[in-house]
Amino acid sequence: MSFAFIDLASQQNRIRENIDQKIAAVLNHGQYIMGPEVSELETALSKRVATNHVISCGSGTDALLLALMGLKLKPRQGVIVPSFTFTASAEVMPLLGAIPIFAEVDEETFTMDPARLADALESAIDANIEVVGIMAVGLFGQPAQMDKINAFAKSNGLWVLDDAAQSFGTEYQGSKTGALAEVTCTSFFPAKPLGCYGDGGALFTQDDEIAEIARSCRVHGQGIHKYHTERLGMTARLDTMQAAILLAKLDIFDEELKLREKVAKNYHNLLSDWIKTPVCNQGSTSSWAIYTLTLPKSVDRQHMQEKLNIKGVPTAIYYPIPMHLQKPYSHFPRAKYGLEVSERLAQSVLSIPMHPYLTSQEQETISSAIIQIIKDGNNN
Repeated sequence: MSFAFIDLASQQNRIRENIDQKIAAVLNHGQYIMGPEVSELETALSKRVATNHVISCGSGTDALLLALMGLKLKPRQGVIVPSFTFTASAEVMPLLGAIPIFAEVDEETFTMDPARLADALESAIDANIEVVGIMAVGLFGQPAQMDKINAFAKSNGLWVLDDAAQSFGTEYQGSKTGALAEVTCTSFFPAKPLGCYGDGGALFTQDDEIAEIARSCRVHGQGIHKYHTERLGMTARLDTMQAAILLAKLDIFDEELKLREKVAKNYHNLLSDWIKTPVCNQGSTSSWAIYTLTLPKSVDRQHMQEKLNIKGVPTAIYYPIPMHLQKPYSHFPRAKYGLEVSERLAQSVLSIPMHPYLTSQEQETISSAIIQIIKDGNNN
């Protein structure tokens, strides 16, 4: 028996008729770039989050770049970002000539540790870097502790960008992700809880100026008409076909979030006596984009992966190397008192199958396999 790490096939079977109809509509009108489905999607997302502006774009990374352009990030300025994250969170600063300042994460929730932000800021000050903002990351499905991060930012004159590539669809202390910072970005990569069938992303903001700049930069810095160039820009449009697919998926998104929560709770009940299961920040919900265990030192991760693979259980490591130890980023500043939590998590995390269509029986089989490997290890 083999298991799907992410089951897009079962999801597609549910909504195939709706997807086919929406794709056929695009083929019929032929507006493949910035067609009506794009604005329809932006309106639906804006209504969902209750934010003034939603700018769809070509990927989550595009969204981060557009956000930083909208925030007027300049070369040699610094942005604090967690080291335990995906490459995109850190790469967008150097692409604009700016500097990522690597900060520590909380060991329990994997998200940026507000208590350690001062360490990163101090390192930047020591290096004579002007820090202008913080990029929080909603890792594995839940937002960071945005109230504390926003408070730190306000007291130090910084803006906050919420990288919600994995946490869109959630809430933090009663507010929806998308409205927790000056700007929020998300990804519609197929593996995300709300994903299209290619690359896609979106930017959310209440700020009119940020939105104006982002919309302009999305299309080559376009001004009042197509061939009027206001500023440097890029090609970052979400194509109409992907917007149509996202509209079909949005119809079942809330139901799938509830199913993911059910799967997460079941995993916790099955595994928490044997291994460290993920927890949420207080007041936070999670999309459970990725279900990540933290292995004890007594368990060899590679051995567990090999044994689970034999049993048909796929696993993944998010992320095996923190950003400050990656070759392109090793020379950038890092928190003054070290990033030992990020380094430790990189050596001990293991993600297991997570999707809305994972049955209780499948979870029991997966969990039993994990527990048996732990037992066998303890008996050696």
